[in-house]
Amino acid sequence: MNILVLNCGSSSIKYQFINMEGQNVLAEGIAERIGEDISLFTYKSEKYTKKKREIAIPNHETGLQLIIDSLQDPVNGVIPDLSYIAAVGHRLVHAGEHYSDAVVVTDHVVEVMRECISLAPLHNPANIKGIEAVLHDMPNVPQCGVFDTAFHQTMPPQAYLYPLPMDLYNEHKIRRYGFHGTSHKYVSHKAAEFLGKDINDLKIISAHMGNGASITAIKDGKSIDTSMGLTPLEGLVMGTRCGDIDPAIPIHLQQTLGLSVDEVNGILNKKSGMLGLSQLSNDMREIEDQILIHHNPKAILAHDVYCYRVKKYIGSYFAVLNGLDVLIFTGGVGERMPIMRAQVCKDLEALGIVINEEENARFTDEIQVLSTPESKVTVLKVPTNEELMIALETKRLLGL
Repeated sequence: MNILVLNCGSSSIKYQFINMEGQNVLAEGIAERIGEDISLFTYKSEKYTKKKREIAIPNHETGLQLIIDSLQDPVNGVIPDLSYIAAVGHRLVHAGEHYSDAVVVTDHVVEVMRECISLAPLHNPANIKGIEAVLHDMPNVPQCGVFDTAFHQTMPPQAYLYPLPMDLYNEHKIRRYGFHGTSHKYVSHKAAEFLGKDINDLKIISAHMGNGASITAIKDGKSIDTSMGLTPLEGLVMGTRCGDIDPAIPIHLQQTLGLSVDEVNGILNKKSGMLGLSQLSNDMREIEDQILIHHNPKAILAHDVYCYRVKKYIGSYFAVLNGLDVLIFTGGVGERMPIMRAQVCKDLEALGIVINEEENARFTDEIQVLSTPESKVTVLKVPTNEELMIALETKRLLGL
């Protein structure tokens, strides 16, 4: 039984085609630059890799049809016909307070997503396009969706409410929602399974660190606080996003520099974070090279700020959880940057965190224990797999 997982952006469709019996990826790729003069399409499977090729992809329906045609290609495909696609699972972004679990996609779900467009103006319209493309190209295939915000709907009011006039929450739903929920849920369950523990007995801090980054406090398998807020801008320092700053700074920039709302938004979301601090790159691999090879002071300073912010959140969530059993690093940066992990965990012995430097420096694609045997907190590197999580949730909802 196979499930097609789609992650639709405004001008792209990332996809994985997963066999659920073996939980292995049969094919994957991306359609990108959709709607532009020249689009790109990539398809690869275990036996075949097609590098990006230029092709006209005017809309998401055409992009999905390319994916379907590639999966069924007589020479390089992995299935003979569409009957081998049991369901489609979507990565969806924002449903406000409506859903705390994955959903079977219905007209009501799409209506809710339209209502929440103001909360995710870039992502929700793209997600809806993906759903509509499946309806157009595969009308008889059931669809499910997993919202980034769903896992965090278990946060208590003291964690999700902002100290603003309550009318802004009651009438406009201005509150903390959090994101990366699918990843945080996946890695926390994988950690519990790896340790042979009941997740309901564990206090976990999960740090999902990629170009976007968030950290979540998990108790009894539920999110009780998370660093991202109304939007993904809040929280940790990220590749190009600033994370937590004085809320008066945007006002100050507008008043003193005469910047427009769009210009300020561009600075905070696209020109800040590691890119803004280092004046070099938003790519942590390049930052790491600049530190290790060139001893670049700008890279070192940006990295210090990055790690300091993560360390502060770990301390605050230790207090929220009243202790800690497991600290997880995941995401592209969390899984592949040992110098970051070592610096974050340095001088946290008071919290029971002691890193094993030799093991931390060793690279593996598997789950890895990074702490010493004496460490009271188990520090893990857990590779995330949001696509598999979406496929598993789709399978569960449809009873496949």
